[in-house]
Amino acid sequence: MTYLTPRIALVGDRSPAVRSHARIPGLLDALAEREQLVLDAYWIPTEDAGAPGALDGFDAVWLLPGSPYRSEAGALAAVRTARERGIPFLGTCAGFQHAVLEYARNVCGLGGAVHGEEHPERDEQVIVPLACTLVGHEGAVAITPGTLAERVLGTTRTLERYHCAYGLNADYLDRLRAHGLRFSGADGAGEVRVLELPDHPFFLASLFQPELSGDGTRAHAMIRALAGAAVAHAAGSPTATDPTDPTPADRTAAVPTATVPGTDPSTTALEATA
Repeated sequence: MTYLTPRIALVGDRSPAVRSHARIPGLLDALAEREQLVLDAYWIPTEDAGAPGALDGFDAVWLLPGSPYRSEAGALAAVRTARERGIPFLGTCAGFQHAVLEYARNVCGLGGAVHGEEHPERDEQVIVPLACTLVGHEGAVAITPGTLAERVLGTTRTLERYHCAYGLNADYLDRLRAHGLRFSGADGAGEVRVLELPDHPFFLASLFQPELSGDGTRAHAMIRALAGAAVAHAAGSPTATDPTDPTPADRTAAVPTATVPGTDPSTTALEATA
């Protein structure tokens, strides 16, 4: 039997100062140990993500926090590649913000759309400062029934952690919805916190940071679902039929952690690309 090790691109400018980045290795270890989901993970700096072929051969893309990115263009290219090629995608915090920005520019025809943090002087700000910063905040999120978000989370209400100060400009909600973007989670005031693409195999983004959930010994449901969707993609399946548990045990049970050629075999791909 051929065992599959899905390849996941962790797109972001890795920094020890970003708490979510520091948590990623432990979460991937937890996926392997607790869920038998072994991922061959590589960090892709945003400056490299926009290069031709940068994401070729990957089975999932996770656009991580850390805005402002060193290359906004690279972050947007990663979103577009995943969206147009049907590659499973997860965007968290800044990843959510740039998923909105990419969709506004390339699907909604808003060529002048900008991120307010990057371009505070411009008019067409699709991403703007939040009325109240969510840095270090924890809050309830209402999830729309019947959505991918509900299937992944298994609930219509969840308590999540944030570390951000920018969010969606509500003036653009109708335009984004009219072009197919679904907003499937909101806080108590109705402010958007989760988005998805219904016609995509797996495209999910949250303003909150699921990587900060819990004590780090088990990956959040959204991260587990991304891993499952990556397995389905690697297997050639068009969709992950059940994102909450999409991985047959015999598909990953004997998968070793992949290594980067030229490194110590005991060093995982994630560690080798630090």
